[in-house]
Amino acid sequence: MTTHDVHKVRNFEHPGAGRKRAKATPKGRQVDLVAAHEVEQLLGNRPRQRDMLIEFLHLIQDRYRQISAAHLAALADELKLSFAEVFETATFYAHFDVVKEGEPDIAPLTIRVCDSLTCAMLGAEPLLQELQSTAGPGIRVVRAPCVGRCDTAPAVEVGHNFIDHATVDNVLATAKAGDTHAHLPAYVDYDAYVSGGGYKLLDRLRSGELAKEGLLKSLDDASLRGLGGAGFPTGRKWRAVLGEPGPRLMAINGDEGEPGTFKDRYYLETDPHRFLEGMLIGAHVVEAPEVYIYIRDEYPASREILEREIAKLPAGGPKLHMRRGAGAYICGEESSLLESIEGKRGLPRHKPPYPFQVGLFGLPTLINNVETLWWVRDIVEKGADWWKSHGRHERQGLRSFSVSGRVKNPGMKLAPAGITVRELIEEYCGGMADGHVFRAYLPGGASGGILPADMDDIPLDFGTLEKYGCFIGSAAIVILSQQDSVRLAALNLMRFFEDESCGQCTPCRVGTQKAAQLMERPVWNRALLDELSQAMRDASICGLGQAASNPLTSVIKYFPDEFKEAAE
Repeated sequence: MTTHDVHKVRNFEHPGAGRKRAKATPKGRQVDLVAAHEVEQLLGNRPRQRDMLIEFLHLIQDRYRQISAAHLAALADELKLSFAEVFETATFYAHFDVVKEGEPDIAPLTIRVCDSLTCAMLGAEPLLQELQSTAGPGIRVVRAPCVGRCDTAPAVEVGHNFIDHATVDNVLATAKAGDTHAHLPAYVDYDAYVSGGGYKLLDRLRSGELAKEGLLKSLDDASLRGLGGAGFPTGRKWRAVLGEPGPRLMAINGDEGEPGTFKDRYYLETDPHRFLEGMLIGAHVVEAPEVYIYIRDEYPASREILEREIAKLPAGGPKLHMRRGAGAYICGEESSLLESIEGKRGLPRHKPPYPFQVGLFGLPTLINNVETLWWVRDIVEKGADWWKSHGRHERQGLRSFSVSGRVKNPGMKLAPAGITVRELIEEYCGGMADGHVFRAYLPGGASGGILPADMDDIPLDFGTLEKYGCFIGSAAIVILSQQDSVRLAALNLMRFFEDESCGQCTPCRVGTQKAAQLMERPVWNRALLDELSQAMRDASICGLGQAASNPLTSVIKYFPDEFKEAAE
């Protein structure tokens, strides 16, 4: 039956009706013809695949600076999906500005002010309030979670152009000038990378000169671990995926959303082909014919650089798909990442099965972080002994520390694994900022806990912090001084987790909300907070809820003076 036939049946009026009936109307949401034409033109000849939903939502958002109900209905019709499916996906992600029926249009320009910990320490709140009061018509000013520019805090995004060390004057001047597109930094392009020996290792592997087993042994001998935070042995992960029956896929986790973390952005914006070569090597080893590269929406320059440079790669090899995040920290969790690539809400999957068994589109999937792959070439070419020759305090290897906060020279610091925070501050950051005395630090980003300055001799590496209730995670180091309240820092982090919880499980959805409310009180109920923290750790589906209470419990355990102040 055709659509025309369906409408004929719906509008049929029985000839024997004895009274006049009201004009029949089609049931369900109707597609606006203008919106349908606009969506059709935007999609062009792209395949109408379910997994392209988020990419198509981006097309609408970029073109119209918002997504209307009419466009959602037209997109649903184009993809043969229910309106509910499209609506729930669009409203899940913070960067999609969905305008419901009857609501006014959103201002043409959006300014996002990062209010995560480092930006908050350096004046984000007064900056936000002043921008909201002075921006004027046609400009919307909103809060944003960490945008990965903690070393140049406070950070503000004008359209897709980021302003480092933002002030009211330079933000409004940028907005007035209409300078809303990402600016690309200088980086090593394809020709420069190849002239420096790039892609020779990949060629050796593809030609058979270098055996897969030899390459995997190099990764095993170097003990390279996942550098996105989990720290799983890389060689072991590749072997596990290869051990599953094909076909297999590969997915890149470029959703670097942990507050305080910006190392992946640094590598993508300086030497992207070193990452791409590592990625292509991984795909070859696990025999993945397709690779999906997921980059967070807050990294427009990284995404544009990759698109440009991928176009320069020689023909052959796996098919590469670029996928764009849409403002959801939870999508850094590996199973949520897969759901988002498939065009869905980023809800964590229950495990087992694990992604290496049942991953993207139900196939065994290799998932690697950007930085992990960035190191593959160096480790194989220079050897495991070269990698292990670095390190301090009986640790081995190198770590990319994202350092921000109260230091003179914040930034991405490549340092020996096992370095202490005191050594990191003095040797790599020029010491503390003028007028600031070291008081506390986050050794592993928002979820890695908070330690006092007198615990500055702990080697920073995998496995060294867990006994203190902390972990290194993605090696994001935030330095606090005597001018900062550790209790307020923990509250900032809990509010972040509350906002970024996907809402799927009650322990995390309700737990982060209740914890934030309890932490706002001048008197903390320690027994209740301890019980709540334990419930979140034990019962949350994924790492967000399981680790969200680490800063809270750190304050109670390591900062009794501040905790006592709160309890008076």
